[in-house]
Amino acid sequence: MDIHLLWKGIITGMAVSIPLGPLGILCIQRTVNKNWKSGIFSGIGVATADTVYALVAGFSLSIIIDFIRTYELYFKLVGLSVLLLLGIYIFRSNPTKQIKNNKRRGSSHLQDFLTTFLITLSNPLSVFVFVAIFTSYSIVLHFSHPVEALLTIGGIFIGGVSWWLLITGFANRFRHKFTINLLYWANRIIGLVVILIAVVFFVYLQITGI
Repeated sequence: MDIHLLWKGIITGMAVSIPLGPLGILCIQRTVNKNWKSGIFSGIGVATADTVYALVAGFSLSIIIDFIRTYELYFKLVGLSVLLLLGIYIFRSNPTKQIKNNKRRGSSHLQDFLTTFLITLSNPLSVFVFVAIFTSYSIVLHFSHPVEALLTIGGIFIGGVSWWLLITGFANRFRHKFTINLLYWANRIIGLVVILIAVVFFVYLQITGI
């Protein structure tokens, strides 16, 4: 059994997850505003979507890659629209109400998972990132070698989840130091950052037509 494939997968999963984009900010925001589980499930959503794209890239599923290339612009537009709405929701959210609602009925971890999963899945560039990484590592997955494929893909998922456990755990460590007033302004700033990122990328798409 090639355990080094598992380690390669873990390193790849962490490398893809480390850049803290808007979804990283969202995972931290949910950890601070809700609880650690909310942040973790959000991170697992990102890691799961990355794993799906790793499967496509690793097995060189040309039909799916061609489909992604054909409708890449639409994928991006849907993802940016959801991101924009999410930014507006965060900006307008009231931390006092959120805390009361979470205590009364708990957090919807399925919703936390699905939102980050779908947003990450709407970014088809991820598959080409994995193609580049697999090429540099000389990783090729074969249906005839399921154990090797499982070790690599499993490692990517473990690496991604490990990173989100680490980053949300760090945020959770200091979440109790946030007062309601700080949470209020944190929501405003984070929401505004997410909105600006969505708008900038939307304008970029309009200019470049990519």
